[in-house]
Amino acid sequence: MQRHDELPRLLPVALRLDGRRCLVVGGGRVAARKAADLLACGADVTVVALEVRSAMARLEAEHERLEVRVRAYRAEDLDGMAVVMAATGVEEVDGAVAADARGRGTLVNSADDPERCDFYLTSVHRSGPVTVSVSSSGASPALARWLRARLAHEVGPEFASVAHLLWECRSTLQAQGLATEGLDWDSLLDGPLVAMVRDGRLADARATIEQWLEAAT
Repeated sequence: MQRHDELPRLLPVALRLDGRRCLVVGGGRVAARKAADLLACGADVTVVALEVRSAMARLEAEHERLEVRVRAYRAEDLDGMAVVMAATGVEEVDGAVAADARGRGTLVNSADDPERCDFYLTSVHRSGPVTVSVSSSGASPALARWLRARLAHEVGPEFASVAHLLWECRSTLQAQGLATEGLDWDSLLDGPLVAMVRDGRLADARATIEQWLEAAT
């Protein structure tokens, strides 16, 4: 087992999986949670499991993009998969899935087995398009969840609207052929903009953005 000071440094990424095929091996509660995470990101999910528990069965009934195959895992199940989640809870099976995936160059996550993971699932808080993600590099998922819960108080529902307003602003600049990099976005966000959105004063927020744009460009 790795020492805490030997844990790998991670490259945080926001992975687009919409329309991509992903595999989950396992039919229990943990596997269902991983399948739900993939479905929430728009992935097409295949589940392979000898037995399907109630959480996975409910997920299958709710999602057309989820296919469940009740049988043993086969190496060919990896064909065409963007990422793989091994979550059977059986070390030999999860180890075989991880080894097969790495042999093909397919990214794999093995539940509760950091050393067999190419990536870890972070603890996530979402507010519309805004995603706050916390990782402990596999050292303590409980710590990551604890930190996420506290960050969620700072990133409330108003940030979904803030993100939309700033997307409108960037789109306007790009339509005019202007660069959006290098602008002092911090000065806009450090001002009253977020509070205006939080209070429902969207007209004032848009006026503030327009004034900032005039000064910035």
